[in-house]
Parts: sequence; structure tokens; C-alpha cells
Amino acid sequence: MFRMVMQARTGNMADLIQKQASELCDVARQPILDMRGRAHGYELQFWNGREPNFGADKNLVTRTMLDHIMIFGLEELARGLLAFVNCTPDSLIEEWVRVLPPKLTVLELSASVESTPSLLAASSKLKDMGFRLALVNSTGELESWALAELADYIKVDIAKVDAAGRKNLLRQLKGSRARLVAQHVETREQYGQACKEGFELFQGYYFCRPEAMEKRTIPGNRLVHLEIMEGLQKEPIDMIRMSQLVMCDASLTLRLLRLVNSPLCAVRQEVTSIQTALMLAGEKTFRRIALLAIASDFNTDQPAEILRIAFERGRFCELAASLCGLAPDEQYLIGMVSLFPAMLRILMEDMVRMLPLREEACNALLGRDNPEGILLHWIVCHEHGNWTECDAIVRSHGMSLEKVLLCHAEAVAWAEAALKSNG
Repeated sequence: MFRMVMQARTGNMADLIQKQASELCDVARQPILDMRGRAHGYELQFWNGREPNFGADKNLVTRTMLDHIMIFGLEELARGLLAFVNCTPDSLIEEWVRVLPPKLTVLELSASVESTPSLLAASSKLKDMGFRLALVNSTGELESWALAELADYIKVDIAKVDAAGRKNLLRQLKGSRARLVAQHVETREQYGQACKEGFELFQGYYFCRPEAMEKRTIPGNRLVHLEIMEGLQKEPIDMIRMSQLVMCDASLTLRLLRLVNSPLCAVRQEVTSIQTALMLAGEKTFRRIALLAIASDFNTDQPAEILRIAFERGRFCELAASLCGLAPDEQYLIGMVSLFPAMLRILMEDMVRMLPLREEACNALLGRDNPEGILLHWIVCHEHGNWTECDAIVRSHGMSLEKVLLCHAEAVAWAEAALKSNG
């Protein structure tokens, strides 16, 4: 998930944040993945960040959400993929949702809503316009077959519906053309079970959790990458040794050359060798692009969303480091490395033993309470939409919420650019 400062597209972002601090809004974006680990779309959720009872008025939430999607742009929020937008019956019946692009929007309703003739008529009309419809089931019972027949997606909250309930629900849905989405999938075990039950799409953070395997060994080329990471911690970098290490892996060499030639590095001279790249980029930039390339290689067999989140974490921690007196370079490393265990499918405890990190950085990665882990803790809570904890972290460490959100917005944009350069 991500939270951004919602604003008009025109004007300077920093100026707008300073002038319109009272208009801050929170948008959560959670990926929905297919069986190959590709992003099928994103669910968007909204909170105004100020009023604790704001969510009680669901129509107000929906109207505000629609307004801010209009301001910020649905394509940007969902990266051009399908956007699943939480709606109320009134928002469909009164056609508030027509402000959204039909081909990119999935209108999401609770399956427990009353399927009145007006709601069924409105849903059918909106589908004729090109909108898709999703029903979220959290009871295991099929409340309305009429709505289910119109649905393009049936989302089942596996945190609330047990295996027996899911089996019963899927039996009732036999013959439905709707695609089944397992919601709140947090472990690989849950993902595997959902696959067996017939779910096609999956929502949750199971893909960010390492799957520990007994006697698992890391392939030789990735051991080289770990040796490169060790070299990156030295001041100054041994450029000759670093060049030799990078050239031991053709894939990593290609990634580094492409990244150095990308807008991320702003190098105007053509790069044709690793040594040239090192000289032109300089140590600081090389550290960053080397970590990008290593992260990309580690993530070869994993969903691309892990890589996107790793890039966002690293860049956010680096940008926000000055807000709490931390070292930007080390924070970038902590943010990026935090997802290496999920990429390599090993435990964090094993990961930190392989790296020459300071004890404080290791403790941050292990989730222990220390200053070096403040920003990583914030962004992990942010990904899960835990706004209360995010704001508590900001307050307890005397940070500016506006500046934190600006750092995150910039990190999201930077991660997108990094992925395009790496693609």
C-alpha cells in the first residue's frame, strides 16, 4: 500500500504541501496479484487522517475518495491497471462513480448489501457503460445470487471466512463467471491453500514474507552479489576489485550498465564498461545502482511487486533520514535489504549474518526497537495501511508529517522510474 499527498497536478509539490497541509489525505494502494505473481490491479482505500469517526459515514468516505481520485488521477494511482474502488449502494444508484474511467474501474461492494431493484438496475447500467463489479464476501454465505450474477469478481476475506465457509461459498458460486479473489492472504501457506480451492487472484502480503526452507543454499552468483555488497560498505570502494566482482555475472553487468545509462544517474556520457561506469557515476551513485541491480537479480523468480516495494523502502528511508538525524546511505541500504530475505526465500536472521552491517542496522532489519529502524517501521506500517501507528511514529520522533509524506511521494515516483530503467 502507499499513502500520498493528494493534490492538483499543477504547481510545485513542496509549495502545495506547505500551503495546503490541512488538506492532506491518505490513499492506500494494495496490489491484487494473479497466479504468476503479476499485478492484476490495485485496491484503493481512503482516510482523511484527521477525524477518527470519518469512516462511520460510508457515503462521505466514498464521495471524498471519488473527489480525490479525480484530482490525482486514477491512472497514476493504479499505474494504468484496474483500480478496485470501495463503493456504497448510493454511489452506484446516484451514479457518483461515473466520474471515473469505466474501463479502468472495478466498483467494489460488500456482498451483504441489500440487493434492491434500484441497486440491481444501477449495477447493470454501469456494467453496460464498461465498469466492472466486485463483491466482497466476509461471511461465507451468498446473500444475493442476483448481484453475484452481475459480478466480475467475488472477493472472499479468508481472514474471516474459514476453510469450511469458503468451500460452502464456492459451492454456491458454481456456475458463476466471476473471478475469485482471495483477500488478506498473508502467508505462503494461505496462498497455496487458496490456489487449491480455486482462487485465481490474491490480495495480501504473502509475497513479501520469506519462505524458510531447510538446508537452503544461495547460488554462487548470488554469493558474489553478497561479496559486492560487502565491498560497498568500505570507504573508499576498491574500484579494481569491484569491477572484477561485477564482471563475474553477465546479468548483473548488463543491469548495471543499463542503470548507469538511465535518467536515474544523469550520466551524459555513453558507458561501455564497468570501470567506465564506476568512474563516471562516482562511489555514491555506484552504491545505489549496484544495490538496485542486485535487488533486481535477487527478485528474478519473485513477483515484481516485491522489487517495487524494496525500491520504495530504500529511497524513502534515504530521503527521510535527515528528518530524524540518520545516515541516508545506511538508511537506503536498510530499506532495500529489508526485502532481500523474501526475494531469496531465507530468514532475516540468516541474511544479516551474511552482511557486514553495523549492529544497529542489523537490529533495525530484525525489527528491534532502535533509532535506525524508525523509518523502516514507518513504511512497513504504511504498506499495511496502519495509519494510526504511522502517525504515532511521526509524532513520537518530532517529524513533520508533511515532509514525511513528501518523501514517500518522491520515493514512489523514483521507484517507478527505477523499474522502468530496469525493465
